[in-house]
Amino acid sequence: MTILIRPAVRGDARAIGEVRVQGWRETYSHFLSAGLLDSLEPNEERWRDVIELGLGTFVVAEVEGEVRGFAASGPPAEDDAPRDLELAMIYQLASMHGSGSGQALLDAVVGDSPAYLWTAELNPRAHAFYRRNGFIADGARKVAEQWEDLAEIRMVR
Repeated sequence: MTILIRPAVRGDARAIGEVRVQGWRETYSHFLSAGLLDSLEPNEERWRDVIELGLGTFVVAEVEGEVRGFAASGPPAEDDAPRDLELAMIYQLASMHGSGSGQALLDAVVGDSPAYLWTAELNPRAHAFYRRNGFIADGARKVAEQWEDLAEIRMVR
């Protein structure tokens, strides 16, 4: 399988939305309700806006012309951030797990720079991936009420 990592473009918005929805359904089904996961929509317009704002680095992982993952980084979303670079998101389809695409996405948007991220507290696969890349939990935790009180932890390197 050949994985192409490239900048996200406006035409990717629908596929990015679909990957995010499918990625949440595949990854978070053991701690978010089926009702919430079923209610998710690709929201093509939102992703088009994110791409067009160009506030950081936004890339996709493409296989045989199909977007199967994406990642974005940029300036911190919070005022008291521990680093000047935030890994804002990284999502991929479960079929891509173990392919190296997650590493390639992370490398494309963060490289070896000091950075931080928030990840679901109940996602040990993500924790292990980030630890392999030098991130450690720094004790910060927040709860996203809009996502059924989904707890997230902050990891920093």
